[in-house]
Amino acid sequence: MTEEVTAPKRKVNINAIIITVVVITLALIFGILLLIRGSAFHRPGKIVFQDTTTEENRDFANTNLTNLKLKDDVTIGAISLTAKADNPNFVLYNILLPVTDFYSTATNISSQDAKNGTLVSIWDLNASQKLLSLDGNYFLNSFDKGAFFEYFTIEGKNPEDAQKVVDLLRQNIATFPTKDEVLTLAQTGVTALSRRMNSRLDTVKDAKYFSEKIADYLSSFDLTHASNESSFSNLANGSNICSKPAMIDVLTNIGLDIVELTGNHNQDCGDADAIATIDQYHNLGMQTFGGGITATDAAIPLEINAKGNNITLLGYNLSTGGYTLDNTPGANFYTEEKAQKDIAAAKERGDFIIVDIQYYECNEYVDTQENTICDAADSSAGDQVKFFRSLIDMGANVVVGTAAHQPQTYELYHGGEIYYGLGNLFFDQSAWPGTTRSLVLEHYFWRGNLLQTRITPTVYDESFQTELMDAATAASFLERLIKVRPAE
Repeated sequence: MTEEVTAPKRKVNINAIIITVVVITLALIFGILLLIRGSAFHRPGKIVFQDTTTEENRDFANTNLTNLKLKDDVTIGAISLTAKADNPNFVLYNILLPVTDFYSTATNISSQDAKNGTLVSIWDLNASQKLLSLDGNYFLNSFDKGAFFEYFTIEGKNPEDAQKVVDLLRQNIATFPTKDEVLTLAQTGVTALSRRMNSRLDTVKDAKYFSEKIADYLSSFDLTHASNESSFSNLANGSNICSKPAMIDVLTNIGLDIVELTGNHNQDCGDADAIATIDQYHNLGMQTFGGGITATDAAIPLEINAKGNNITLLGYNLSTGGYTLDNTPGANFYTEEKAQKDIAAAKERGDFIIVDIQYYECNEYVDTQENTICDAADSSAGDQVKFFRSLIDMGANVVVGTAAHQPQTYELYHGGEIYYGLGNLFFDQSAWPGTTRSLVLEHYFWRGNLLQTRITPTVYDESFQTELMDAATAASFLERLIKVRPAE
């Protein structure tokens, strides 16, 4: 009889089963979490730099993005554009401007050539350099063209991460100048709406005829200045230096804001008309300086406080007459003591100081041909260069000669700018080529500093209609003035 052999029963290890199930479950959970990238085991995001960024870019970003917690990687690149971009993921970190030597006659450069030229950051721009237009766009007039705009580009899978980076970078980059912050002031030369211009008005009927070609240009500035030498009077005719009452339309047409009264002809038709003219300026909202209804009034500086800029305009007469020393109207008579006191007071206020001076005229009208004698600011009445420079030495930032009927040279001197003569903006002197021209000084101020003075020449002919000089003629004329600037 054969015995049956029974296989031994296996003991089930419950603990092993439980452990196995737990391990598998955890593995599945961890695997799922890793797949959806949502667990504590997920690697935090980091900043990744593209090759377009420089070492300087990376140092700046790293410095300003410390302790930033990101869920995903954020990529930072760099790009340079010749126009401002409107992209929420672009962060403007610098503006590079094309500049050249102060005495250069160049006005424009192509973006291609500019890359091989001199570029300065907006933070380093100053009036001792000459800002060029880029591809025909002047940055201080447009603010969205005329420069190389340097941007960080921000990219990330997670929009919240990208926005964090954008916000932090923008918080740590200084704000750039805008049209709302940059103050523009145009200074112009001699205006004398008189003599043959009065006769021409009888024909053309509308005084805006004389300024129609330049009105849009001059009225485009925040502040426009003119040194008007003739008062408005019913006694005005074709031979005196007084203006027919309708001539006020010339000044309002160019958007005139500031009238300089340092000239020596404002009283030519009597004190009453001179006073009435000053009152008319004020009633029209125009400010005056350098002259007034009394000597005390004439000596009051013009303080400009606009767009965060504080500027003092001082005007003096050191000429052949027209000044007042008493209670009659006239120009502010120059004395060294007065100038020193006025400049010191303006410096104490922390103002930028512009001094306009009616100096002795360089009268060299020998014929109807080109005459370059006055270009060099060599007045026969005295040492014009030494006198103008002395005003810079006293503390003035810019000195402007507003008596010259012919444009004269200009220079940088001891950190200041000197323009020895601006010439005629509006007048009837058309027999001599020199007296038909003028220089307009376009000043650009930002945060109390003069960023640039741009020089724009004008010209008129027998029509007495002032207009901008064409580019080629302007460059040639400025080169002529530059060549005779004073020796340092």
